[in-house]
Amino acid sequence: MVKFRSFLTATVAGVAALTGAAQAQTATPNAAYVNAPVMNHIPDAQKPTGHCGIFETCASTKIGLGKGDFMVRLSGVGVLPQDRDSSVKVAGVGHMNGTHLSTTNQAMPELTVEYFITDNLSVDLIATSTHHRVNAVGGALAGVSGRQVTDVGSAWVLPPTLTFAWHFRPHKRFNPYVGVGATAMWFHNARGSGQLGLTKLNGGFTGGPAVNVGFDYQLVGNWFFNADVKQMFVRMHAWAENRAETLKVRAHESLDPTVVSAGIAYRF
Repeated sequence: MVKFRSFLTATVAGVAALTGAAQAQTATPNAAYVNAPVMNHIPDAQKPTGHCGIFETCASTKIGLGKGDFMVRLSGVGVLPQDRDSSVKVAGVGHMNGTHLSTTNQAMPELTVEYFITDNLSVDLIATSTHHRVNAVGGALAGVSGRQVTDVGSAWVLPPTLTFAWHFRPHKRFNPYVGVGATAMWFHNARGSGQLGLTKLNGGFTGGPAVNVGFDYQLVGNWFFNADVKQMFVRMHAWAENRAETLKVRAHESLDPTVVSAGIAYRF
């Protein structure tokens, strides 16, 4: 009887121990699952640091212009010939006293490239081509042609200009400058008007000094606004003749165009 009670007691104790272990193994993961925080919103992925958009001014954006900067600028340009001094001569007749030339104004797009040699000194090259008409006004030629204004013809002008500019406020948003350089002029696609039978028109290559003044202003990021005024000092040499080449007119004129431009530039 004593042995049976001992066996029963040992059996009950073993079952209780096994039941407690099982409950402990089940309760532990359930408790961890129940107590885990619930995430209502998955956070957005963080943007990579150090990225700056092309139309943004960021902490890494260089303010102003300085040594090593290279710029490309697209502008609208107005070419305003001054026609300071004219001379017209008809072969076999002589000088047409009192007759002067008048060249029309023109507006066109202009492309400029600029490189900063130092913080203050830059060099730039402009390229554009403009179309102009030339008229002979008044004087002795008016008596010959019977017209106060004689349409001589038209031509395209290519005036590449190289300028060295001194910038007063490097590494500032507003940076005014002055410059000096040289321009060359090629006349191409020239056409006579046909008045007085002058169907042929030619212009000689010419060139001269140029001065300019302007400013750059940093808008956002590497984008800049530019305004510029150039004064060029060049003479035009042209001659017109009829198809049979029996009537020839020669003209010399100080074109001295004023070139006004404004546009947007990007720094690389």
